Amino acid sequence: MKIILARNAGYCFGVKEAMQKTFNAVDLHKDKQIYTYGPLIHNPQVVQKLESMGVQSIDDIQDGKNSIVIIRSHGIPLEVYEKAKANHVEIIDATCPFVRKVQRIVHEYHQKGYSIVIIGDPNHPEVIGINGWCENKAHILNHVSQVESLPFMDKLCIVAQTTITSELWNAIVEELEHKAAVVEPFNTICIATRERQSSCASVAQQVDAMIVIGGYHSSNTQKLLQISEKYCKYTYHVETAEDLPMDILKKMNKIGVTAGASTPDWIIKEVIEKMSSMDQNNNEMMNMMEEIENSLRVPRRGQTIKGKVIHVTDSEIMVNIGYKSDGIIPKQEISNDLSVNPRELVKEGDEIEVYVLKTDDGEGNVLLSKKRIDAEKGWETLGEAVSKGTTLQAKVVEVVKGGVIAVINELRGFIPASQLSTSYVNNLNDFLGKQLAVNVIDFNRDKRKIVFSHRSVLEKENVEKRRTLWQNIQKGNVIEGEVKRLTNFGAFVDIGGIDGLIHISDLSWGRISQPSEVVKVGDHIKVVVLDFDQDKNKISLGLKQITQEPWENIHKKYNAGDIVEGKVVRLADFGAFVELEPGLDGLVHISQISNKHIAKPSQEVHIGQKVNVKILEINEEAKRISLSIKEANEPETVEIVNQEEPTTIGDIVESKDK
Repeated sequence: MKIILARNAGYCFGVKEAMQKTFNAVDLHKDKQIYTYGPLIHNPQVVQKLESMGVQSIDDIQDGKNSIVIIRSHGIPLEVYEKAKANHVEIIDATCPFVRKVQRIVHEYHQKGYSIVIIGDPNHPEVIGINGWCENKAHILNHVSQVESLPFMDKLCIVAQTTITSELWNAIVEELEHKAAVVEPFNTICIATRERQSSCASVAQQVDAMIVIGGYHSSNTQKLLQISEKYCKYTYHVETAEDLPMDILKKMNKIGVTAGASTPDWIIKEVIEKMSSMDQNNNEMMNMMEEIENSLRVPRRGQTIKGKVIHVTDSEIMVNIGYKSDGIIPKQEISNDLSVNPRELVKEGDEIEVYVLKTDDGEGNVLLSKKRIDAEKGWETLGEAVSKGTTLQAKVVEVVKGGVIAVINELRGFIPASQLSTSYVNNLNDFLGKQLAVNVIDFNRDKRKIVFSHRSVLEKENVEKRRTLWQNIQKGNVIEGEVKRLTNFGAFVDIGGIDGLIHISDLSWGRISQPSEVVKVGDHIKVVVLDFDQDKNKISLGLKQITQEPWENIHKKYNAGDIVEGKVVRLADFGAFVELEPGLDGLVHISQISNKHIAKPSQEVHIGQKVNVKILEINEEAKRISLSIKEANEPETVEIVNQEEPTTIGDIVESKDK
């Protein structure tokens, strides 16, 4: 006979925590009466054990006046807390963290004006308790057919009893999507419940018979029974080993076992031991017992353990660590780079090492860290890089005083502002989120100190770039570069490890007063090598030479007699200079500015003014253009022709006689 124990069988974290709080209360308060509000868990054997310890169950909180009352894992309505306070009842709250989360959601969304739907058993204490957090106004549904009777709502919040099946949740939520203008579904089925049900279904499909252990009135045990019956014909619900149908089971070759969340481990052991006694080979039974024992071992804070990834979201990684509760790695403990998506680092099924931070994160899970394990491994990688002088890739994740923080293999290191570039850094935020090649310039594992340099990498690269540049540079070469600095006399351009100068006179064919009129820092431009001196490490560059000199094709665009638009760029006593385009200026003599007499050009025009001018003459040899404003603005002469016959003296005399 082979016995298969389903994963996650037995006590969930919430029940285990409630039991532990009760045992602690008995030890600490021997002089006080201790009650539980309703049966602590749905298991008669456990309830009997508690009664033998003097812990009684009450159904009215007022009966616990001046005593200690333990709130069971199912939780209670808000009004019961208020009654307890009024009756001086000392509360020990053992509400399951998952149930508490549902209560908070319902309370919050009820206050926001949402209608509430709870999917679950209306008679279950957990559902009754949740409903008490929205003034008992929730619609409680236990079957998809009940959706039709609901009215259309404005805003709807949907939650689940933590022990229902995913199948029921999905079916009802799908129908509710059409029952409100705004629908906010929160799948609050306990993760442990989902996993317990999933593993139950998996085992039930593999075996000849299925044993479901748990209280006959336990809701979550009933759900396991339904799931088992769906896949296995011979499914049996038992509370204890005494209920086992041994005559039937001895005929089976393979038997599956699962247990509800309220089933203690000692009952599971008794059931397995009794079935195993039918088999001469007790090895499997011993292995089963060991598996149960292992699941009871509490991970220690600071311990490094292995686990298997079972779920990944944008904000956390869930890990099976072989304990009753799964482990949770929150985003801040996944990586020191918070921009990283957890799905890019791990996938479901991966086996990973994790560091235990807490055995309870407040939600019933073991709090874990991945980045701390990765960081320890990172020290080894970093130490090797230091010894070999290896260049590493680091991501800048934070700006701090005097520099930035960069991450390599989950190790945070400091890059001083002076080590970020070969030139002065104006804005450290420009580096945020960037991957930088760095060298380690200071390393002390004992002090957890790491200092990186990006500048040293750039300097090494620049040496190689300069060597290559000097080997290949020639006058007339067209090279692409980046504008690095502007001065009054020109612009410095990095053309590959060396900054060349574009003199202001070589920036444009036209007249400019500042280089910023043509280029700005950061521009990527093509330039012509005009001259160079390797000994002096100087290179003269030209930008205007990339384009054709305007005088070379002037007659293709301009001819004497043309009227064109230009811009006044300079004034002199004898006239105004007008720019037709960069590099082509013409002179409007003072006598050609206006039809009236003026003493100065500024009486009629000003710098920057756009004017129409007539081209009077183009002298290519002297590179001079004569222009006229007044002729460009003269009205067009129109010749009037009299087409009537000329009048004679005879015509006049004849007219008088008439």
